[in-house]
Amino acid sequence: MENETIEATGIGQLVAKDERLAAIFEKYGIDYCCHGDHTLADAVKQAGADVAAVKNDIEALTAKTESSGAAIDFTSWPLDLIADYIEKKHHRYVAAQSPVLQTYLEKLCRVHGTNHPELAEVRDLFNQSVGELAMHMKKEELMLFPMIRRMVAAGNSGPQRQGPAISAVVQKMTEEHEQEGERFSKIRALTHDYSVPADGCNTYRITMGLLHDFEKDLHRHIHLENNILFPGAIAMENDLNRL
Repeated sequence: MENETIEATGIGQLVAKDERLAAIFEKYGIDYCCHGDHTLADAVKQAGADVAAVKNDIEALTAKTESSGAAIDFTSWPLDLIADYIEKKHHRYVAAQSPVLQTYLEKLCRVHGTNHPELAEVRDLFNQSVGELAMHMKKEELMLFPMIRRMVAAGNSGPQRQGPAISAVVQKMTEEHEQEGERFSKIRALTHDYSVPADGCNTYRITMGLLHDFEKDLHRHIHLENNILFPGAIAMENDLNRL
C-alpha cells in the first residue's frame, strides 16, 4: 500500500485486513478499536507519535508477509463465525481473567497501597469494568449475536424481523465500548503504562503484565466488533430490508 494511501486509510480498516498491525498501534498508543474510523494520519497525530516511525514499522511487518504468512483476514469470515469466535475467545478470556486480576489487585492494595495510593483507584476502575463487561457480554450472547446468527441463516430470504433493529442494538453496544476504552485509558495513565515502581515486588510485576494483556485483548475484542462484525451486520440488515 502506497504511503499516501495508507495515511488516508482508517486504522480500523487496516487492522481488519491485517490483525498484526494491532501490535504496532498498541506500541504507539493509537486507538484502533473505539476510534477505528480515524485515518492513520489523524490517529498518529492524536497519539503524538512519529508518522515516519509508524509507517516504517508497518512496512517492515508487511515485508514479512511472504515468509511468515499474513494474519487471519476476519473480513472474509461469515458474520456468524465472527460472533462465535468473539464469544468463545474474547468473552471466555474476560470471564477467566477477571477474577484472577481482581485477586491480584486486592493483594497489591494491601501490600503497596500506602506507598502507591493510586492502586486503589486502579482496582476500583477494574472492578467497574468487570461488572460492566459481564452485563455487556451477556446482552451480546443473549440478544445481538442470536440476531446476527438468525439473519445469516436466513440468507437472502429476507424474513420479517421482530424486535429492535440490529443498528439500534449496535449503537448501544458501541457506546458501551467507548466507556470501557475510556476506563482503561485511566488505568493506563494511573499505572504509567503498566510500569513497575522501584519498590514493586514480583506480584506487582505479574499484575501489571496481566492488566496490560487484558487491555490488549479488550482492544482486539472491541476492534472485531466495531470495525468488522457490527458494520457487516448493519449492511446485511439493510440489504435484507431492501428485498
